[in-house]
Amino acid sequence: MRYSIDCSKAVRGALLAIAVAGALSACGTRHVSRDISPEGVAGEVVFPDASGAVLAEGTFPNVADLRNIGPGVTKDQLYKALGRPHFREGLVGVREWDYLFHFRTPEGVVTCQYKVIFDRAHLGQTFHWSPASCADRLADEADARSAEAGVRRVNLSADALFAFARHEARDIQPRGSELLTQLASEIREAGPSVVTVIGHTDRIGSADANQLLSQRRADTVRALLVSNGVPADAIVAVGKGEAEPVTTGCADTLARSALVECLAPDRRVDVEVRGVAAR
Repeated sequence: MRYSIDCSKAVRGALLAIAVAGALSACGTRHVSRDISPEGVAGEVVFPDASGAVLAEGTFPNVADLRNIGPGVTKDQLYKALGRPHFREGLVGVREWDYLFHFRTPEGVVTCQYKVIFDRAHLGQTFHWSPASCADRLADEADARSAEAGVRRVNLSADALFAFARHEARDIQPRGSELLTQLASEIREAGPSVVTVIGHTDRIGSADANQLLSQRRADTVRALLVSNGVPADAIVAVGKGEAEPVTTGCADTLARSALVECLAPDRRVDVEVRGVAAR
């Protein structure tokens, strides 16, 4: 028995299959971030136009669920926690999901875009907000819980306090002195309190050097609060080095100046005041 093959049809079928696969892969790629590495880090993060959201109305997310999202999250876990992505991301080889979230604030509803970028194994590894200040929505929730527990937390940018990589009292910048003077006044007015000063650094440099720098900065802030009238026996200073970063997506391949700027939120001093209600 002999079979004949219509080669022209076979070729057309193969070309059609390739075209369909290409279309599926490219579907929704108008906003795909550029140069995504196998580890899930983008060379350039690109957000889609919010007006192009498939779920145009967005959602009001559960902030507690958002706070539980972190590196290694699976797409199934994201789907259960946050729902399906709100933009048409494509069907083949998808490396990022985008969401349109709303948050209620005393000033009204704030709308933010949230992006998850996946590594080669399709695990979420880096997370981004637009505008970047939207990340504060998560911090605000933590502060609210602290206030309910009788703890007031003040987050101070280390860069606002000290010149970069400095730690001594003489290195304190004018704005930093103002912030610490004001904070000391509020602590004194509030009455007896237990105060913990926690220093943090970014990951630039060795872990040992960063641990020492964070402790020295915490010690300096403690000494300045004491000099402004806060009882010395009420304040403890702790350095945590680079162990508790708050940034994501700052690739080590960035130019040094860009990396320093990207990691700025990690360079901070937290002051926790127990027994002082939030103002």
